[in-house]
Amino acid sequence: MTRIANIIATGQYLPERKVTNDELTEHFTKLGLPEVIGKFEKATGIRQRWWAPDDWGTSDVALPACQQALERAGRRPEDVDLIILGTDSPDYVTPSTSAVLQYKLGAKNAGTFDVACACASFPTALANAAGIIATNPAIKTILVVGAYMMHKLADPNDPTIFFYGDGAAAAVVEAGDVPGFVGATYHADGSYADAWGIYAGGTKEPATEEAVRAGRTYVKITRRYPPEINDEGWPRLFARLAEQCGFTVDDVASGIFTQIRKATVETVADRLGLPRSKAPTIMETCGYTGSACIPMALDREIQSGRLRSGDLVVMIGSGVGYNQAACAIRILSCCRYGIRCPNA
Repeated sequence: MTRIANIIATGQYLPERKVTNDELTEHFTKLGLPEVIGKFEKATGIRQRWWAPDDWGTSDVALPACQQALERAGRRPEDVDLIILGTDSPDYVTPSTSAVLQYKLGAKNAGTFDVACACASFPTALANAAGIIATNPAIKTILVVGAYMMHKLADPNDPTIFFYGDGAAAAVVEAGDVPGFVGATYHADGSYADAWGIYAGGTKEPATEEAVRAGRTYVKITRRYPPEINDEGWPRLFARLAEQCGFTVDDVASGIFTQIRKATVETVADRLGLPRSKAPTIMETCGYTGSACIPMALDREIQSGRLRSGDLVVMIGSGVGYNQAACAIRILSCCRYGIRCPNA
């Protein structure tokens, strides 16, 4: 029997501390930069974000999202066979954050691995889960997680801390005999690897005392990405995925894109001919939640009832590196989420 991956439940988590633009404006006014936050808000649409406690790691943000997804799915942690966690704000350089999460969750029967391609991580991780389910009958339940805690890796006096919100979302993925997972495609350009990242703390430059003093262990934006990387790249990836999988934009119920700039999402939706109402945004109230933003938006679409059973969802992530990934999946089991299927 053909085994096709299905998302049977999702969950998400935002920390308790809300950080408004007014709070950041007050901070940067004291540093002599009174207008910078207002400029960022106008450019991105971000009005606030949520930050976790200082003694938390990314695995702590991921844990409640996983627990919620498993509860909605009617599964226990020990039912999980594999955890795939996407993040570029890991607890440690090594070991993997997924292994730390596995212990905290009590998923004692699960294997784990991390996916570290920034905001392209969730579509990439979901595609990995789909491939594993298709080829390994012993794997029944996979927990796919996107988690982000970049604000702790940012210089608190660098205005770009404006972007970073903490958050996590998870999807419980199991096998079905009808789609389900439809397909995926990818693109990358490593010539931009020096544009945005954390450049000390790895093998290229270990975290020396001098590197810490110079701020090279903080996340930095060193040069601007051209807008066309996303404005043109996302439609190109969408078109490739649609051709490979045999659908058109008219078939798509929701197009979920990386949530860093509202105007970019709207521009791409317009270029695709996708109604803006089908291109949800969450950055206004959550900030830029990186590896978590796509599954967070997906969970909100499901919980709101805007997605019907059988609806086609396209998810396109674009992260530093740069990496881009797109995948398509049909929502077939929305009744499993505790929601009455609108077309039932």
